[in-house]
Amino acid sequence: MTAAPRISGLLETSLYVADLDRAAAFYEGVLGLRVMLRSPRLVALDAGRQGVLLLFLAGATSADVIEAGGTIPGHEGAGRLHVAFAVPAEDLDAWRARLAAAGVALTGEMAWARGGVSLYIADPDGHVVELATPGLWPNY
Repeated sequence: MTAAPRISGLLETSLYVADLDRAAAFYEGVLGLRVMLRSPRLVALDAGRQGVLLLFLAGATSADVIEAGGTIPGHEGAGRLHVAFAVPAEDLDAWRARLAAAGVALTGEMAWARGGVSLYIADPDGHVVELATPGLWPNY
């Protein structure tokens, strides 16, 4: 088998939420992500480094979507999903202060063997949101 063509990064990740407006307000207001697109079934947020966080209305994406340009296969997710955002180590205390000011409690904190630190919070749907400094993974 020949070598796989290169993957240049992770473009999107998705969370499935009960209330799009409530979820978007959390990610926009607390985490400072910018809304790029809003529709009745999804909100797309700029997650930095060419990454996009998609918030899908739970149950609204199960069926295939057929448009002029092609077909988007149906998809869905359930349960407490997880997403991690990279943050600079020097901003960790500022993140702690911002979360506290917004009334968002830490649900966990981890100091990694390589030197990185992760702060964990829950979004309004109970998804696990991680703010991770460099050192969590090799080369990151």
